[in-house]
Amino acid sequence: MESKITLTAVKADIGGFVGHSSVHPALLEKVKECLEQKNKGLLIDFHVTHVGDDINLFLTHKEGIDSANIHELAWDTFKEATEVAKKLKLYGAGQDLLEDSFSGNIKGLGPGIAEMEFVERPSEPVIIFMADKTEPGAWNYPLYKIFADPFNTIGLVIDPKMHEGFKFEVHDLIENKKIIFSLPEELYNLLIFIGAPGRYCIKNIFSKTTGEIAATSSTQRLNLLAGRYVGKDDPVCIVRCQSGLPAVGEALEPFANPHLVSGWMRGSHSGPLMPVSLNNATPTRFDGPPRVVALGFQMCNGKFIGPQDFFADIAFDNARQKANDLADYLRRLGPFEPHRLGLDEMEYTTMPSVMDKLKDRFEDIE
Repeated sequence: MESKITLTAVKADIGGFVGHSSVHPALLEKVKECLEQKNKGLLIDFHVTHVGDDINLFLTHKEGIDSANIHELAWDTFKEATEVAKKLKLYGAGQDLLEDSFSGNIKGLGPGIAEMEFVERPSEPVIIFMADKTEPGAWNYPLYKIFADPFNTIGLVIDPKMHEGFKFEVHDLIENKKIIFSLPEELYNLLIFIGAPGRYCIKNIFSKTTGEIAATSSTQRLNLLAGRYVGKDDPVCIVRCQSGLPAVGEALEPFANPHLVSGWMRGSHSGPLMPVSLNNATPTRFDGPPRVVALGFQMCNGKFIGPQDFFADIAFDNARQKANDLADYLRRLGPFEPHRLGLDEMEYTTMPSVMDKLKDRFEDIE
C-alpha cells in the first residue's frame, strides 16, 4: 500500500515591514535557513513565501497531522526569525506568538495551521490560498462556491466522480464544537451557519465518492486565543484539484467576484477580498484592502513542483477593479456600519478599552 504524505501550511505574523504591509527579506532568509538546518530529515520538502506581513511555511512530510515534531520545527523557526524582527525593530515583532515556549502542538499558540494527509494520485495538483487582513471565515464563501455551487463548478453536474457531492465539516469557533453536513441534500442547513463567518467556519471538505479529503483551512481565531485584540488571523486554505475534485479553474473562479470579509484596518472593518499576485500582496491603502494569493503546485513524491502564481493572470484584472470600486464606496462610510464591523465583532478589537473609559458617564433614561 502506498504511503501517505502530509501537507502542512503554517502562517504567522512575526513583524511587519513597513507597518503591516510586507515582510522584510531578512526574515524570509532566516526562516529558510532554520528549516534547512533544523528539520533533521523530518521534511520531504518545504516552500517559504508570504502574503502581506504574514510568513507562510509549506511543509511536506510523513509524520501525519498534528505531529509534535513538525509543529515544534515551525514554532522554533518562527521564534528564531522573531529575534531578527526585533533587531530590525519591525512593527509587531512576534505578534502571533502568544506563548514563550512550545507545548506539544502549535494550535492555540498563535500561528494558523492547515494540514491534510493523503496518498498522491498519478497527478496531484493543489492550490494553497493565503489571505491577509482577514479571518478564517473568509474561506466560507469561496469553499461553498467551489464544492457546492453548480453555477461555479460544472463538475458537480457532469463529472460522475463528483455528482454525489461533498461533506463539509464546520467548526463553531465560539463554542468549540463541530458538525458535518452532507451536500447537496443538507445545503440549506449548511448555509444557515456558514453565512455567519465570524463564528462558523468550514474546516474540512471530503469527497463522498472516495471519502478522501479535498480541502482544509486554518480556523485559529487569534483574538479568541489571546483574549484581547492582537491582529487578524490571516488564514490559509489548501484545495486539491482534478480527477474527481474541482478543476483548478473551478477552484479559482469564486475569487473573480470579490466578496466582503471582516478585517482590514485594525481588524475592525469590512472590505473586499482582492485576488492579487505575490508581487502585489502588499496591502497599503488603509492597511488593505484584504488580499488573497493563490499558489499552485504539482506534488511529486512529496516535492513541490512550482509554484504557479494564479492571480497574476490578467483574467483577474476586473476582479481587482471591482474590489477597488467596493473599497472606494466603503471607505466613504468611515466609522459607520457596515464598513465598520458590528458591535458583536468589535468586542474582539480595541473598542472595549474605549468603552470602559466611558462607562461611568452613561446615565439611566427617566
